[in-house]
Amino acid sequence: MKLTALALLASFTLIGACSILPKPEPFEIYRLPSAQTSAPASQSMPQRWSLRLNKPQASEALNRPDIAVIPQGDVMSSYKGSRWSDPAPVLLRNRLLDGFQRDGRVTLLSTDDSNFLADLELGGNLQAFQTEYQGTAASVVVRLDALLVRGYDQRILASRRFEVRQPLNDVKVPAVVTGFGQANDQLTAQVVAWAVEQGQKVAPPPRP
Repeated sequence: MKLTALALLASFTLIGACSILPKPEPFEIYRLPSAQTSAPASQSMPQRWSLRLNKPQASEALNRPDIAVIPQGDVMSSYKGSRWSDPAPVLLRNRLLDGFQRDGRVTLLSTDDSNFLADLELGGNLQAFQTEYQGTAASVVVRLDALLVRGYDQRILASRRFEVRQPLNDVKVPAVVTGFGQANDQLTAQVVAWAVEQGQKVAPPPRP
């Protein structure tokens, strides 16, 4: 009887402890908005070289699903109750893949989720993927140090920094997410144009 009483007491203690644990805060998951601009029809012939898109390297603050914001100075924070569907490097890589597919000049595309070999690889370092405040004015900032690399020996063939600042008229999260979509549209168009131009110069000649 004493053992039974002790067991009941222990179970009630556990139930009481569980009831005072904080409930997880609900949050909304946002995907990066679909591209709102159509790539112009290219008059050039499709390229015969292949391209692999790698997730860019990023700091710990950006390599997670939080929607990052710098409200002042150098303080990195995130929007409460909101998350991206994937970490920022994945979102950007997927947007670039979509951009190349829309452009149509490079048709032999793959990503680092597969083990396919490619003539060239596009990656780099994602330096910014956040909202930044300057006083009361806010902008979405996306900054990528892009690297075009030869596939078989990883030699860097070309590099360039891309930065887009998209001003925000509304700082509520849905409007901020829309701003991220617009900023990524602009950056994608710039990166695709540059990568195709560089690839035409440095890609290995097609095999007979």
